[in-house]
Amino acid sequence: MATPDVLPAPARPLPGSAAPPPATAPDPTAATARIVPRRRPGQWASAAAALLLFAMVVNSLARNKAFQWDVVADWFTAASVMNGLTLTLWLTAVTLALGFLLGTVLATMRLSANPVLRTLSWVYIWIFRSTPALVQLLLFFNIGALYPTLGLGIPFGPEFLTVRTVNLFGPTLTAVVGLTLLEAAYAAEVVRGGILSVDRGQLEAASALGLGRWRVLRRIVVPQAMRSIVPTAGNMLISALKGTSIISVLAVSDLLYSVQLVYLQSYQVIPMLMVATIWYIVITTVLSVGQYYVERHYAKGATREGLPPTPLQKARAGYRRLRAAASSDSAGLPGEAGR
Repeated sequence: MATPDVLPAPARPLPGSAAPPPATAPDPTAATARIVPRRRPGQWASAAAALLLFAMVVNSLARNKAFQWDVVADWFTAASVMNGLTLTLWLTAVTLALGFLLGTVLATMRLSANPVLRTLSWVYIWIFRSTPALVQLLLFFNIGALYPTLGLGIPFGPEFLTVRTVNLFGPTLTAVVGLTLLEAAYAAEVVRGGILSVDRGQLEAASALGLGRWRVLRRIVVPQAMRSIVPTAGNMLISALKGTSIISVLAVSDLLYSVQLVYLQSYQVIPMLMVATIWYIVITTVLSVGQYYVERHYAKGATREGLPPTPLQKARAGYRRLRAAASSDSAGLPGEAGR
């Protein structure tokens, strides 16, 4: 006689333990569920409004005859304009280079343990950052009224060298001196902030390893400080480029003064101002691109994820994806036609 199969009794949960969840049948719709991105109508509406506004601005610039774009094209590369642009670029490079050189000295004095040097540096920065640039340029241009002669010698004693300021400070030299002293005050704070951004623990570790001060400055302080200095220095470079237009009050033939001479004779004010504006935009764009790549150079190793791709790298990657998609589509067409 066969004995019936006896089913094992269900196991009882231990005291204090949670009961197992009841078995449920698999959901047949789970495998076919599709993730739908969240709709964002506000973003599309704002993008459409921004594009509409941009199209309106472009249309007003292109169809407004008051701009006289034909005159702009004729004067854009004229000899007088190019000479003024060359002088503007030269002034920007010279004043910024000398300004950062003097600013580095001032930043070192500001970080010095000598209270006299710290005080003198602070007073210099305070004075030149507190007065307008135009006032400084006019004071240097009229320095002959304050000091007819400048001498070198013993204080309250005889002078060994004397120079008349009327023959010393011309318009161009006044612009160089005034802008350099002004940029030095701002550059000192930029350099000081970059040096202070370096962790003091790294300097202590370098000193414990017996590294020299020059090697610590060159291999540890400067590379890390440049990550903080370069963005602000790039903004200073662009500001210095546009700030050179202020020297037109001294009759220095920079870019703005050159176009002013033209429209004072031809009365074509708007097109000549557009010539200067477009040149400033072009030079500023080139400087911004250079600043971007300099920042990337000094940002190496700052993050573990690495640097993000550049716009050129993104464009190349998109072009390769388009070519791959086009080649795959073209390769699949004959097979589909033959079915």
